[in-house]
Amino acid sequence: MEVWVDLRQDETPVITQGVDRWLVNKPLKQQEVAIEQDVLTDSDGLLGGYYLIADGESQNKCKAAIGSADWVLVECQTWSMIPLENLIAAKQGSPTKIAAMITTALQAQGAGFALEQGVDALVVPNSKLLIEAALITKSQRLELTENRVKDVQTPTESYSLEEFVIQSVEDGGVGDRYCLDFTSLLEAGEGVLIGSSSSQMLLVHSETLLSSFVPTRPFRVNAGSPHSYILMGDGTTKYMSELNSGDEILIMHESGRSRVAVLGRIKIEQRPMLKLKFRLLKNYKQNPNEGHVYMQQAETVRLVGPNETRHSVTELKLHTTVLGWHGGGGRHIGVAIGSSVKEL
Repeated sequence: MEVWVDLRQDETPVITQGVDRWLVNKPLKQQEVAIEQDVLTDSDGLLGGYYLIADGESQNKCKAAIGSADWVLVECQTWSMIPLENLIAAKQGSPTKIAAMITTALQAQGAGFALEQGVDALVVPNSKLLIEAALITKSQRLELTENRVKDVQTPTESYSLEEFVIQSVEDGGVGDRYCLDFTSLLEAGEGVLIGSSSSQMLLVHSETLLSSFVPTRPFRVNAGSPHSYILMGDGTTKYMSELNSGDEILIMHESGRSRVAVLGRIKIEQRPMLKLKFRLLKNYKQNPNEGHVYMQQAETVRLVGPNETRHSVTELKLHTTVLGWHGGGGRHIGVAIGSSVKEL
């Protein structure tokens, strides 16, 4: 992490040691940067953009520059951590760096460690107190980076299915059940990935199988409760309650292949629910992490098992093996991040 000092009002720095760049009116020397008509420049030319974050629209304008600009310099009209967290999450896997203007020592810690990652530079006024606070945060970040496990990397998404073991089937009370109706037909063996945790999801089968009680609905997945996560077509997650007609959702086949389907309609009704607890079969004894999901208590709601098996949730037994997806890291507003997040 870098420390930048704003010298636009006072050209004589109170501290120089440890400072990486200087924000000036006109950059002439190396390590000097300037803001000219919302463009961030250095002595070599274009460096990125300056964004005053006042609302969601200005935040989104800044997010749109991520991936194409080397730096985005962010100033919050009213200090808030949320825009910084959203921008840090949005830049995962991107070369773009974020510099944040701060005005208090407390903000240095907040911006420096947001989402356990922090911004790439703190921009502070020419104040001894604030420069020292930024330098302390810089030192703490360096120490944290050195102490981290070496194999922690920016999360990448893979949708290979893994086997999970059912730990228990419990009464889940009565809740809002979401049926997802797609604009294209689904096949036997296809479904969506659902879970109460964004890193552990089960493959819930589509209503493509014959039943003696009700006709098939080959465009539908009975997907459970509003708090559940669902994996979207772009690799992000959403809460079920956030879905809208027109959303693109990842459709997963038991073979491991995947495609994207458009959501045409959502059908929400009060229904009795079951709480299904499960654990990853791989490294079963060494991995104590348990996931769970709420599904409607109905014979036509099925989970996908290995070897083309289907398991109605009303007939699930202890230690039944089902298929799902296990991802590393946490998420912020649905975007995979390198931070640790524990969901119970």
